[in-house]
Amino acid sequence: MLRSLYSGISGLRSHQTMLDVTGNNIANVNTTAFKASSVQFQDTLSQLVKNSTLPQQDTGGSNPAQVGLGVQVAGISTNFAQGAAQSTGVPTDLMIAGDGFFIVRSGAETLYTRNGGFSFDSQGRMVSADGAFVQGWTAQDGAIRPGSAVGNITLPVDAVSAPAATTAATVTGNLPSDADVDDELVLDVTVYDANGNASDVALTFVRTGTGWDVSSGTSTTSLEFTDGEVTAGGTLSIGPVTVDLTSVTGFAELSTVAVTDQDGHAAGTLQSYALSDDGSLIGTFSNGETAVLARVALATFVNPTGLEKAGSSQYRPTVNSGDAAIGTAGVDGMGEIISGALEMSNVDLSQEFTNLIVAQRGFQANARIITTSDEVLQELTNLKR
Repeated sequence: MLRSLYSGISGLRSHQTMLDVTGNNIANVNTTAFKASSVQFQDTLSQLVKNSTLPQQDTGGSNPAQVGLGVQVAGISTNFAQGAAQSTGVPTDLMIAGDGFFIVRSGAETLYTRNGGFSFDSQGRMVSADGAFVQGWTAQDGAIRPGSAVGNITLPVDAVSAPAATTAATVTGNLPSDADVDDELVLDVTVYDANGNASDVALTFVRTGTGWDVSSGTSTTSLEFTDGEVTAGGTLSIGPVTVDLTSVTGFAELSTVAVTDQDGHAAGTLQSYALSDDGSLIGTFSNGETAVLARVALATFVNPTGLEKAGSSQYRPTVNSGDAAIGTAGVDGMGEIISGALEMSNVDLSQEFTNLIVAQRGFQANARIITTSDEVLQELTNLKR
């Protein structure tokens, strides 16, 4: 039988694979974080018709003569080039700008994905669109412990920000230098104890001949000014609370003295959350405090094109991808995380339609090989009539 028949068959099969891959790329043009694939061809075995010969004194050498036996698919590679960003405004939609994969847990298997379309389920666990658990680190006492194992990320909706006792307060503003002697100003400072109970402490400012006396209970300090700046008496201790008065000025006419800061607060409940560019889930509490609740982990591979597609825009490692290196976004070569955006498919439609035409014409050409070979065989069978 003619060898060209089998060469044509191999060409049909290979170009059919190219059509299948190209069709899948086009079908996923709007799939979040989809990575396009491409087919690479290589020739198959070649039959040796004539060996090469060694050059002689009277004759030159000759090259080998071989007849190829067709084509085969050498490999199908995945293009992991960055896709464009699509803003969604949803805080749990995450996009990796750079290298890396999100880690998800589906049943007993750990998989990897670039699709950051996440949400929280009814139990507060961060999940992907198909219900796989997003992996990361949960904070312990408001901090992420380095080196700890990753696990399911859970939003602690019942989290409480512990109270803190006031140890320092800051007073700023201006005390009028043109006030009459014995003029008095009273300023209330709200302070908290270790249980978060609030109480008001009164600061009394009395004008003296050289500046202002500041007192609270039995504690007193004398503020002295030079060219409007405090030169003496800049602190006042009220029990465990140290009041900083060094930023108070002493210019004429203005009376704007006020408490601008104190480091104590009552207990608070979780009100909202946000995701930062390193994947940290930051909670905001009713007492105005913020704390890190959890952090999304990322993974990188030495050879990401060696990953195996597992469906649902997820990948599993293979022997040629290498083991996953797990870390934090923006560290050790890993990309940053953008909240409120998703990565679009990196399929180039113009390239894919061109590949479609090339595959179609290649398929037609190989089909022509078969019909031509069939006509030759028909001529041979017609030699005897």
